[in-house]
Amino acid sequence: MDLRLAAYAVCVEDGRVLLAHAVRPDGEKTWTLPGGRVEHAEDPFDAVIREVAEETGLEAVVERLLGVDSRVVPAAERRPSGRPGLQNVGIFYRVRITGGRLRPEPNGETAESVWTPVSEVARLGRSSLLDIGLALARTVPVTGHVAPVPVGGLIRH
Repeated sequence: MDLRLAAYAVCVEDGRVLLAHAVRPDGEKTWTLPGGRVEHAEDPFDAVIREVAEETGLEAVVERLLGVDSRVVPAAERRPSGRPGLQNVGIFYRVRITGGRLRPEPNGETAESVWTPVSEVARLGRSSLLDIGLALARTVPVTGHVAPVPVGGLIRH
């Protein structure tokens, strides 16, 4: 089984959330939170700031740790197929934008980044990570953990 450690930014301002339109390895586009893999020897705190800058062109500061999510994607559900199962451990931070200009990721996996009303998220084809991040931001649980989000319909791994 593969293991991926990732850091995700939850940025909600004026009823809108910052989203990234990610291009998956199979070419499918999915809405998600800005964020991604923590590099070797990188602190997740630094990784989330780096990922926001790379994917959106915006500068961010971390305001607080929201929580951690661990999910297993079975091999049969990974795209493209033929890869082993994946355990994704995601660390979620609430961030605040301090500067920069919104733009697509140059030569990257993010086709575009946009501010979207939180009320419209339920109608988007999206990663379950987006729902986890919003639930953590909304409830700020002492444990840093919320219930898993079922995958299906508009919600994907």
